Amino acid sequence: MQTKLAPEFQGTTEGKTAEEILRRCVHCGFCTATCPTYQLLGDELDGPRGRIYLMKQVLEGEQPTRATQLHLDRCLTCRNCESTCPSGVQYGQLLEIGRNIVEAKVPRPKAEARQRWLLKEGLTSRAFAPAIKLGQWFRPFVPAALKDKIPPRADKRAHQWPTRVHKRKVLMLLGCVQPTLAPNINSATARVLDAAGIQTLVADDAGCCGAIRSHLNDHEGGLADMRRNIDAWWPVVKAHPEIEAIVMNASGCGVTVKEYGQALKHDREYADKAARISALTRDLSELLPSMLPALKSRLGKRSGGTVAYHPPCTLQHGQQLRGGVESALRELGFSVETAGGENHLCCGSAGTYSVLQPELSKQLRDRKLRALEPLQAETILSGNIGCIQQLQSGTAVPVQHWVELLDRHLAS
Repeated sequence: MQTKLAPEFQGTTEGKTAEEILRRCVHCGFCTATCPTYQLLGDELDGPRGRIYLMKQVLEGEQPTRATQLHLDRCLTCRNCESTCPSGVQYGQLLEIGRNIVEAKVPRPKAEARQRWLLKEGLTSRAFAPAIKLGQWFRPFVPAALKDKIPPRADKRAHQWPTRVHKRKVLMLLGCVQPTLAPNINSATARVLDAAGIQTLVADDAGCCGAIRSHLNDHEGGLADMRRNIDAWWPVVKAHPEIEAIVMNASGCGVTVKEYGQALKHDREYADKAARISALTRDLSELLPSMLPALKSRLGKRSGGTVAYHPPCTLQHGQQLRGGVESALRELGFSVETAGGENHLCCGSAGTYSVLQPELSKQLRDRKLRALEPLQAETILSGNIGCIQQLQSGTAVPVQHWVELLDRHLAS
């Protein structure tokens, strides 16, 4: 795609990066065929190709409008289009650049701006946990739409961590909302790793991975979160050279941390450290192959009904990791099925998307659940807190992280 940048973007880092990405696009439209929002809305401008044209126009000097902003807002950032694209267009990176430029040029309505500010500050705040605990007490009395966002209180096991010391060690990110919304995911991860002979370390000062602020167009705030995590992890990594990975049990965090090196490559102070952190980062599923022998001996023979697995977009499209969880669970004796032809599509969670675009989000959630329903699964599994919360809000079937399934059977 031929592009002529406007003077204000010529010679800038963002302009150069965007131009390189745009030139890869050959207008083929393969991306449109797998875009969830295009499938729902049928509007070219609500698909990757149309959004690319909108961003190209802005980069060439056209003034973006409120309509431009809305079309970019409606993108889930699921990156399904990247999996489909035969030319390797890095759409997610281009979208982040485009959204930031449009955000600076198009004022948002006050109520919308306030909502987005509350999300980026509230979800990453220390006040988030007390607020959720208060909401849990009053959960039976709140409206259904709000009740979907407040999980039931966790049991005591959610706060039980193993204490054994192992030669194999990993560092794990607890996350910002996961310890409050689903604390058992982190403790179950530590227990399953412990069962496989791996010790889990945690850096207390690490927090939000940076995705929340970045996705809400607070570019500098997102970079600040990344630097804070690097500062928290770096002393631990140096003190424990035997650490084999920084483990992510939320794929949304994983794809972000794996891209720290890219995000901070122009930061002289943090570029090398960020690249090292990204190189160390692994999704929990990437450790499964080395864990299987130990887990097999602990689990024994398995019996029971079918479990359904929904692969998060941030895992299968963002990190390009497919099939690892399903194959490992089957090798451990579980009967695992997926949504077949719908498996690649987003469930509609997409971070804060379910709050900012509730109508589209629910349509995608219900479509995903309809695709999973024929499996008659006793449990639905995923690998990302956002997907788990999203799917659970639309079904009575228990939805949990796949590591919680392993943890439960190890304890039985």
